Amino acid sequence: MFKFIDLFSGIGGFRYALEKKGMKCVFSSEIDIKAQEAYFKNFGEKPYGDITEISEKKIPAHDILCAGFPCQSFSISGDMKGLEDNRGRLFYDIVRIAQYHQPHVLLLENVKNILTVDDGKVIQTIETKLDEIGYTLQKHVLNASEFGIPQSRERVYFVGLKKRGKLSYNPPKPTMKKIYLEDILEKKVDEALFIDRKDMVLEREDKEYELAPIRIGHVNKGGQGERIYSEHGHAITLSAYGGGVGARTGLYLVDDRVRKLSINECKILMGYPTDYFVSEGIQGYQQLGNAVIPSMIEHVYDSIKIG
Repeated sequence: MFKFIDLFSGIGGFRYALEKKGMKCVFSSEIDIKAQEAYFKNFGEKPYGDITEISEKKIPAHDILCAGFPCQSFSISGDMKGLEDNRGRLFYDIVRIAQYHQPHVLLLENVKNILTVDDGKVIQTIETKLDEIGYTLQKHVLNASEFGIPQSRERVYFVGLKKRGKLSYNPPKPTMKKIYLEDILEKKVDEALFIDRKDMVLEREDKEYELAPIRIGHVNKGGQGERIYSEHGHAITLSAYGGGVGARTGLYLVDDRVRKLSINECKILMGYPTDYFVSEGIQGYQQLGNAVIPSMIEHVYDSIKIG
């Protein structure tokens, strides 16, 4: 049985994916207390805390190192300070752990902007550091919209393989499954999710189907979090933060009314079952916005081959 570790584990997306593949998690780490609580509810195990304070020698041997390392310092919605930011520097904890344990595979995820922030110097540093400790890195931008998830969510998936090893990797091929937002919507949701404003404008008819968000209107000036989308397309990228009346989920025209998405709808859009535990209220939305999509991790893992 392959063993893996789950760094910056959040609510456990990597673990949810790899345990379905029959693997065993031997260590997890997450600094956020509420995320730790959610992880415990889902897996019966509380992650260790601050990884910077944990010696690599105390981490069990493992075959796969998983990490959705903090993205705020690379995200357009963050401050884009890259590796100079304390959160960005957590990448070096991945390096020290991988250097000591030399797992066969590094499986990492981050926002697309990491490829271009600081004029590409960040990604160059990441590739150099992993090369120095014995890994060949492949990276590909994949959009969940093309893999059966009705959410436009572009992320970079990194696969680090030991040099001179027997493993190879080619990115997974999109399934282009015809699934739309309307297919996962709940019949009844809290009235607090609905928006009724005088400055709401619908700009076009809502008829066509697309495997992408379809913008059909706006509120206020139509800034981020103020755009209205069709249920015949996909959701926009769920986010942990962001402003506007449609913050975190976006706004959608559903049965002739405009509303945000429920927490259960967001769980489905992130590839989790509705009984998967997240914190209540805004924190639950934040946890999902920060999470990885387990099925995307499965697609990437399945694309690693022997030989």
